[in-house]
Formats: sequence, C-alpha cells, structure tokens
Amino acid sequence: MLEKHSTELLSKINSPKDLKKLNEEELIQLSRELREFIIDVVSTNSGHFGANLGVVELTVALHKAFNSPEDKIIFDVGHQAYVHKILTGRRDVFHTNRKRNGISGFPKRSESVHDAFGVGHSSTSISAALGIAEADHIYKKDNHVVAVIGDGSLTGGMAFEGLNNAGASKSNILVILNDNNIAIDPNVGALKEYLVDIATSKTYNKVKKDVWNLLGLLSKVGPNAQKYAQKIENGLKSIILKQSNLFESLNFRYFGPVDGHDVVHLSKLLEDLKEIKGPKLLHVLTKKGKGFKYAEMNQTVFHAPGKFDKKTGEILTVKSDKKPPKYQDVFGETILELARENKNIVGITPAMLAGSSLNKMMAEMPNRTFDVGIAEQHAVTFSAGMAAEGLIPFCNIYSTFAQRAYDQILHDVALQNLPVIFCLDRAGLVGDDGATHHGVFDLAYLRNIPDMIVSAPMDEVELRNLMFTAQNSNLGPFSIRYPRGGGVTLNWKQPFEKIEIGKGRKIKEGTDAAILSIGTAGNMAKEASQQLLDKYNIDVAHFDMRFVKPLDTGLLDKIFKDFKYVITVEDGVIQGGFGSAVIEYMVDKGYLSQVVRLGVPDRFIDQGTQEELYKECGFDTEGILNTIHKLVKPRILSNVS
Repeated sequence: MLEKHSTELLSKINSPKDLKKLNEEELIQLSRELREFIIDVVSTNSGHFGANLGVVELTVALHKAFNSPEDKIIFDVGHQAYVHKILTGRRDVFHTNRKRNGISGFPKRSESVHDAFGVGHSSTSISAALGIAEADHIYKKDNHVVAVIGDGSLTGGMAFEGLNNAGASKSNILVILNDNNIAIDPNVGALKEYLVDIATSKTYNKVKKDVWNLLGLLSKVGPNAQKYAQKIENGLKSIILKQSNLFESLNFRYFGPVDGHDVVHLSKLLEDLKEIKGPKLLHVLTKKGKGFKYAEMNQTVFHAPGKFDKKTGEILTVKSDKKPPKYQDVFGETILELARENKNIVGITPAMLAGSSLNKMMAEMPNRTFDVGIAEQHAVTFSAGMAAEGLIPFCNIYSTFAQRAYDQILHDVALQNLPVIFCLDRAGLVGDDGATHHGVFDLAYLRNIPDMIVSAPMDEVELRNLMFTAQNSNLGPFSIRYPRGGGVTLNWKQPFEKIEIGKGRKIKEGTDAAILSIGTAGNMAKEASQQLLDKYNIDVAHFDMRFVKPLDTGLLDKIFKDFKYVITVEDGVIQGGFGSAVIEYMVDKGYLSQVVRLGVPDRFIDQGTQEELYKECGFDTEGILNTIHKLVKPRILSNVS
C-alpha cells in the first residue's frame, strides 16, 4: 500500500483556477504535497521521475500567474509535465500514467484542453509557441504564450531556429529556460559552459537586483526612458559577463538566473513579465530530482528509474542470474570488443550515452567516443565527416529520434555512399512511452534510400555478427535495428561470424505455409510455428530474412514456388515496410502466393507494455498462430474431405 501523505491542498485543486485562491504559504505547501504525491505514485508506477521533481515550483508558479487554457503553456520534450497534468484535472487518474488505456506520459492535445501542444521529441517548444503566438496575433487575441525548455533541449538545432525567428518577429512570447545542467546524461558542449558562466558569475548576480530596481524606476518615466533603460540593461549584462549575451543578441529580453525552487518569488516575477511585450527569456535554475535525495545524488538513474523503494532509493528489479542481457548492453559490449581490435572504429550518440550503453566505450576510449548532445542531425553528418576520412562510425540513435535526421542520412551519408553504421536502438514498439517514442517507421523510411543496407537481428548473437559484418563491409551506409529491453539468449557471447549481405536463413522446415520474419519479432513467429504443429498439426516453415534491403531474392524465389500461403511478420509499420517489400518482389516476378502481412497497422499506437501492444497489433505469438490457423485450416479440411 502507498504511504499516505497530506493532500489537504492538492485534493482541492481540480483546475488551474483553484490556484488563484492560494496565498504564499499555501503555494509552498502545495509544492510540498505535489512532490510527495509524485514520489508516491511514480515509485510504484514507472515513469519519468527526476525531471518532474525539478519543476514542481516552476509549474505551480506558471499556473498561478497564467490562465490556462486561454494562456498557452508548452512543455518541451514532455517528461517534465507531470505536475502540469496533476494541476489540470488529471490528479485522480494520474496512477494510470503511461499504462494502456490510461493517460499519456507526455502532453497530448486530445487528452486535455490544457495541453496546448503535443510533444515527445525535444527542442520543439519555441517553434510551436511562436506559431501559436502569431496565430493569436492574426486572430487579435491577447493571450500569453509560454515555452518551457530544458538546457539540454536547447542544444537541438530546432530550438535555435525558433529563437532566431522569434527574435526577429517581435512576438509576445516568454521562453523559460529550465537550467539543471542535465538532460538524461550530463549536458555537453559550449552552450552548457556558457550557461554555467552566467549562473556562477558572482559579480553579475550581486548587481542584478539593484540594476533591475533601477531599470524599473526608469521605465516608469516614459517610453523614451524605457528604451534607454533597456540599453543600459543590455550594456551592463555584456560588461559583467565579459561577452555579449547570446539571448539578447537574438532580440530576446533576458532575465535571470533565478531560483527555480522559490515558488513565491517565481509567481511574482512571472506576473511582472506578463507586462513586458515582445520576446522574453527567463533563465531558471533548478535541481533535477529536487526533494528526493537519491534522485539528486544519481540523476541519470532516476531520470526514469522504474519501480523503486521510496524510503531506501533501491531500484526494484527482478533479479536473476540467468536473465538474458538488454540489447543495448550487447551493443555496448560488442562495439567495445570490436573497437579494441579495429582502431578505426568510433562511437557517436546524440545525448544517449547511458541509454545506448556507449558509456562503456566512453569509459575505456574517451577519445573515440562522442556524445554530441541532443542534436540528431548533427550526429549523422558528424559521423559522415568521420567516415569521409576513413574512420568507421557506429552512430547509435534511438529509432524514433533517427526520424529527425532523415535528410542527413539520405543526403550526407547515402548520396556519398559513406560507410556509416547506424545502430537504431529502441526499434519497434517501445511500450510505456507511447506514440511519440515507438520506433516503428525505420524499416519503411530507410529501405527506399539507394545503396542503404537495412538489417535486423533476430537475437543477440545475430546483433553481434551484424555489427562484426558491418565494420568489415565498407559497402556504404548500413543500418542495424534492435528493440528496447531484454534479449532471448543466455549464451550470447559467441565467436564472431560474418553474415553474407542480403542472405536469410531457415529456422524451421514446413510444408503448409511459410513465415517470413524480420528482426526480433521472429522469436514470436518461431514459437507460433511450433505451437501450430503441436496443437493443430499445421506444419509451417519459418525463415529469418535478416535483411529488408537487399532482400534474399534467391530464397524468396524458392519460397514463392513452394508455398501458396506466406505470412510476413515485423515489429514495424506494414505500410511500406518489410512485408510490402516482399509483396513488391512477388508482383514484379509474377508469383501468385497469398501473402498476409502482420505488423503495426496504419495508425498511431498509444502506450502499454510491449506485450500488450504486440497483442493489440496482432503479431504476438497468439496473433500469428490465429492468423495462420484461419488461413491454412480451410485448405487442410478440403484436402481431407
């Protein structure tokens, strides 16, 4: 049972309007109750943890000062929006967060009028806020628009594009920079150092309050005095910081840094900023994991820790000495093993050092491992530059984030036929993160790129062998996709074997139908084929195709000649995916088999466990079995009669 904390105030907050009635002491108490409520719920229902604890006071202050949903509050990425959800009428269903048929873990327009813009990928909030502000201007609305963006997300190129456009447009938007010096892993790059300089400048912070008071008095004299006041403000900031303020140079009024955990001061400051027209940026300093000491001490682990003991901070995992490793860990250990032998191998990731397990290589080979920050487009072209000089880049990006770098994959890598190896982690249905994070499109969006090798291992041994094959191939761009979570093989660390490019393998003989699978969905197909034989005496052949491009056409020729019924199985969209490639080949060659494609249907899939979503999409073991049974049983019965 959950330990019950006081929710005297929180239980009365059913919409942001209820916040308006609270005094200063009550705002502090509400922040404390919210923090305890999040700890209680997330400790037993897995979710994003540290980031949400860090924005409790900021979110309370936002809803105290602004009037949602008329005023628009847009959270970048979205894993910092739990407090927003709780305060906007979803407190009583918050325990369903990230569960099937529950509320989404990210802001979602169809879920609440208070979710002004759906998010999941980073660096989009400023552009969205600018679009909303310009629309309000066209419709002659006088609403406020606020974008809340973390310092990690600010490294994404799109954030700078939004800042640049907003500064030139003079739109009345407020950007809140939530600066905690960490996204999932610690932030990297020159921007991080710049923000640290601002936050730690003792001289700047000492005179800031007096300067603001002086400017406030001058601004009341008249419009000309206000103009000169702003010039004085900008000049003082430049002198004190010994360099031009980045945000001021983009025509943003810069305010801060301020304490992001002082809810009373934040509320008053936000009220004041409402009166200042034009683009503004408030620099807020917060601590990720604030109020839960274990999350403060280990911010990367407690970004999304799963279930944990809220008293001891212990992560509650199922312990087993015989549990197969996660695919990401197989990748991390394998690239390190290969890099020890091949001095040309380098590893690149956009801000997913621990999530991709490239931290193993970083620890041993820091000069050959690169975390480029939240910047997928840069990661791909950066890898292309390395490949152009003879290095062998393993560019590890989550499948859903690789979508953001599609042009770079096509134009900067494939067009030049550069041997960049893309390792697409979290491919397929990822589970609780839902529609914004499912990596179900990569097979479809990569297979139409000329000269791109598109592969997917069925298990950990094949993942290792595909990585070994790719680093020796020098055949141009090579993609290897694998899913989130644990594998299926205990004895996975086998000696490397080179795989012939474009060649599949037979898993099981059969006569009644053929299953063609790609990737780890083949393990469900393998189980289904055995159950069909055991339960219904339906003898199904199973082929692990390994490659979507190039297809094993020799194997396909034999399959289409031998089998009337062919079933394709993939953990990806069936529109344009692996099954489509098989049908295209069948039609081009004039074969007449009946093909049924199983995979993700042509709609966005919400959150749930991976097993629940496989079942929903019809390609879990039972779904494959039922499909084949319905397809083949009439033929068997007709033969018997």
